[in-house]
Amino acid sequence: MDRTDQSLVAIRRILRATELYGRELARAAGLTAVQIRVLQIVAGSGHSTPKDIARRMGVSQATMTALIDRLEAKKMVERRRSPRDGRQTDIFITDAGRTAVETAPDPLQQRYVKQFEALADWEQAMIVAALERVAGMLDANGIDASPVLDVGEVARSLPDHRRG
Repeated sequence: MDRTDQSLVAIRRILRATELYGRELARAAGLTAVQIRVLQIVAGSGHSTPKDIARRMGVSQATMTALIDRLEAKKMVERRRSPRDGRQTDIFITDAGRTAVETAPDPLQQRYVKQFEALADWEQAMIVAALERVAGMLDANGIDASPVLDVGEVARSLPDHRRG
């Protein structure tokens, strides 16, 4: 197998691992990895604003609004007017959301983070550079994405002409 094929196989393995994890998470918790991450952020602080969650996850506020809408429809979070500023909305996790976070399978990205952080600094830099280069080769630099390994939310965030 030549290097081009090896690189495509490696990309496919990464995509397949995230897909399989997403299915496991959906089966176990009824949520995507990105939704679990939103719940983790809100649970960690008790409550948060959509703007703060979007900033922490590296996504747009529009993407965050859609995520919160889905979680609210599933009764995992609730929106409340801020007592400090009536123009602001705070997001609170519900008991159902807290249970979902506590019972969700080990996040795939946590496995990655643990192993990545154990690497030498030069090796981390090399991997980041290679992955950024691959993202550029796939014309994916402008895609709104959080640091969560999940394919479900990514496909829904692409413009219609970019969906595969």
